[in-house]
Amino acid sequence: MKIPNPKKIPGQTADWTDQRLGMARSIRAQLLNKVFPDHWSFMLGEIALYSFIMLLLTGTFLAFFFVPSSQEVVYHGSYVPLQGIKMSQAYASSLDLSFDVRGGLILRQIHHWSALLFMASIVVHMLRVFFTGAFRRPREINWMIGFLLFWLGFLEGFAGYSLPDDALSGTGLRIADAIMLSIPVVGTWVSFAVFGGQFPGDLILGRLYIAHVFLIPGIILALVAVHILLVFKLKHTQWPGPGRTEHNVVGHRMFPGFSANGAGMSMIVFGLLAVLGGVFQINPIWLFGPYKAAIVSSASQPDWYVMFLDGSTRLMPPWEIRVHVFGHGYTLPPIFWPTVVLPGIITMLGLLYPFLEQRFLKDRAHHNLLQRPRDVPLRAGLGAMAVAFWIVLTLSGGNDVIAQHFNISLNAMTWAGRIGILVIPPLAYYVTYRVCLGLQQHDREVLAHGVETGIIKRLPNGQFIEVHQPLAQPDEHGHVELPYRGWVVPKKMNKIGAIGPAIKGFFVPVEAPEEAPVSPAPAREEIEAGSK
Repeated sequence: MKIPNPKKIPGQTADWTDQRLGMARSIRAQLLNKVFPDHWSFMLGEIALYSFIMLLLTGTFLAFFFVPSSQEVVYHGSYVPLQGIKMSQAYASSLDLSFDVRGGLILRQIHHWSALLFMASIVVHMLRVFFTGAFRRPREINWMIGFLLFWLGFLEGFAGYSLPDDALSGTGLRIADAIMLSIPVVGTWVSFAVFGGQFPGDLILGRLYIAHVFLIPGIILALVAVHILLVFKLKHTQWPGPGRTEHNVVGHRMFPGFSANGAGMSMIVFGLLAVLGGVFQINPIWLFGPYKAAIVSSASQPDWYVMFLDGSTRLMPPWEIRVHVFGHGYTLPPIFWPTVVLPGIITMLGLLYPFLEQRFLKDRAHHNLLQRPRDVPLRAGLGAMAVAFWIVLTLSGGNDVIAQHFNISLNAMTWAGRIGILVIPPLAYYVTYRVCLGLQQHDREVLAHGVETGIIKRLPNGQFIEVHQPLAQPDEHGHVELPYRGWVVPKKMNKIGAIGPAIKGFFVPVEAPEEAPVSPAPAREEIEAGSK
């Protein structure tokens, strides 16, 4: 019997598989030869992916020990201050995870930090896509998927945040119940359907567990897969530059270049999350105690991505609208507008924005090249306006903490938020719009007059001027006719070869410095004293 060569087994296995499935050609053409542009901003989406992978890994471990039950038990675990206290089985199992399961606390904290990083990377990635116009045709569907991923991550985070049944998460569930009840006509039925009766009921933790562990992650995983498939199907966007057009992609192939970069980034993300989980405490549920409906502590803030809704609720005036329809009276409570209507408006505007911009700008062309934010002042202004709107609401979500620590009136903080939400976003739009126009003008001035050299020259009339290095051969008037190509305009001498480029490397150089090109100096004759 011939003994197979171990070195040939992988190749023979791959050949056997390809003969039956015929996958080698398609994998080589569609996957391994896929070209990705080389720019740091394109790795923001990768951070979200690696954070999601860490969420799945740590969440699987936590699911082995967590008990999603509202049944009341008496705690006899390792945390002495709560021994003998009645609590739900969910809260008791969360305490056991933190103090009695080996590695439980660090994995629970890594899980929470991963959720925060996942949402943060989605938001930053979406901002990059928005400001650079990467959502334009033919990528509208991918934009909509990304926007839906944010809201799914929002729901997933809230469900997981509510599972421990501590005093803080219970307060969040109580607020969610109030939001459901505020919906006209159907609010009561929605609340009863979700909680299985009147709040809090005995079923909500089990239902949240199913949603958090199976339903929402499955939907997120499916949308992430579709998102990545569309990235492979469509050409990857890239920044304008030499050799880059709407019909090609300049960068690294999937293997080995991009896959090596991705592997390195994944290790950085995993390491960062491990450090955060091991060093920085987050959500210390043992300090909050079990949830009691009659007890709400001050400084009860949710995770950062939920705080804008908390802030919108705090800023909403106590306006209550009462209507009578067909002999029945209905009440629209104040909480309905900032927690139901506002998210609905934000969601619809976000999903439809690519189509609204197409219609407004009458731009229906295919785009593979990105735009610098300064080149589209309208979009940049709207984005800055949205960010300012979100910042005001987020800060207002912690206005009680700010008022306490800075000894400010809470009422004054509330009115500052109400005025700020009306004044700051339009101001951010105006400032951003004008800054973009100024940056455009500066780029065109450099193209017309050249780069500042730092050399000061005195004219015969005594005037001092700075010498500019033209970027091309000037005409008789000293002007250069160079069109703007939508990419970075060199504004320093080391960007046009007059000075050597910066040496690459982090702590130590990884390459020898290049010598800057120097024009030969004219020959000088030595002049002796007394010579004519």
